[in-house]
Amino acid sequence: MDTARLREITWNGLWKQNTGLVQLLGLCPILAISTNLVNAVSLGLATILVMGLVNLVIAALRNLIPYEVRIPVFVLIIAAVVTVVDLAFNAWLHELYLVLGIFIPLIVTNCIVLARVEAFAAKNEIGASTVDGIAMGVGLVCVLAVLGGMRELVGSGTLLAGIDLVFAGSQPLAIFGEGYPGFLVAILPPGAFITLGCLIAARNWLDSRAARRRAAPAPQGPAPATA
Repeated sequence: MDTARLREITWNGLWKQNTGLVQLLGLCPILAISTNLVNAVSLGLATILVMGLVNLVIAALRNLIPYEVRIPVFVLIIAAVVTVVDLAFNAWLHELYLVLGIFIPLIVTNCIVLARVEAFAAKNEIGASTVDGIAMGVGLVCVLAVLGGMRELVGSGTLLAGIDLVFAGSQPLAIFGEGYPGFLVAILPPGAFITLGCLIAARNWLDSRAARRRAAPAPQGPAPATA
């Protein structure tokens, strides 16, 4: 896989076809678990691991899977990988696993994973498929991190609440001080929709501005002096 191909796949996952801001897939876990930065990023990292491994396996087996039963086989492979990730979280990050709850097993039914398997991994080689899965997962983590960070900051005035579940002894950052009353709407479901809508609007604005710059005529040099 050449550098240009790698760059294109990565850019698609991070920005052009971002699953959270463009394709709007997997909104249930995106909105439900992004009440704070730690929970959002933790679920995103689990999704990266699942997407990378699933794309790798399916790309390796794509020529052996009959077309007629591809979807059940894809779901079976996704379920097997998610089970491994779920058990790993339970074993090594048990407290965080209890917080994330059902959302790790629900990665099996996440539209993001099955959509990339069907659209890309089933049609491309192992290297490109693995990069695509990881890039799509990283794009999702970026959205989850910004969404969770904004909601936590506005809602409770802190960042990294629950970091002690990952690193024992760590403490969250009290950005606005202990007297901050909090803004409850930010950490409730309406806050999730409003914040995600703002992120989508910001991305569309950036794309529109970039398109206008590309369409603008190149500046003309000074006219040649006449005798």
